Amino acid sequence: MRLNESIIISAPPRRVWDYLADPSNYLHFMSGVTRWEVAGGPRSGLGARYRMLLRVGSAEVGGLIEIIEWKEERDMAWSSVLGVDQRGRWRLRELPDGRTRVEFRYAYGVAGSGIPGWVAERFAAPQLKGHLRRTLQQLKRQVEHEQLRADAAARERERAATSR
Repeated sequence: MRLNESIIISAPPRRVWDYLADPSNYLHFMSGVTRWEVAGGPRSGLGARYRMLLRVGSAEVGGLIEIIEWKEERDMAWSSVLGVDQRGRWRLRELPDGRTRVEFRYAYGVAGSGIPGWVAERFAAPQLKGHLRRTLQQLKRQVEHEQLRADAAARERERAATSR
């Protein structure tokens, strides 16, 4: 099953990327995620591995994932190594007005389980779609809050420099 959601964030791609590239942020904005911890390799970037669990209904599903694509300020993708078959992708695209379009793609499946697996995938889809939407909304809130703080600090530095 493949899911896809997007949102516009009022911040440049660098600010969004810096937030997404830090694994310690994931529990703060990813809806439904109950565990996101470094599990080997580099802390972030290509080859980083994380133990990730996601609540679906009353179950926590997931496993070990690895970052398989890393293009600064543009694309980050992961794929499962162990556990539930899953792939995720963040796509960032700068808009002409300095904002960023963020797309979150998530694909999952229950490999080799036949009809029961197909039913499980269909049953989980609405809840996972909601998680994707809420994840993007929470990412937007976090990054835009950081952008406001950075803008205020820049204004304060400018004010201090002109009052000297």
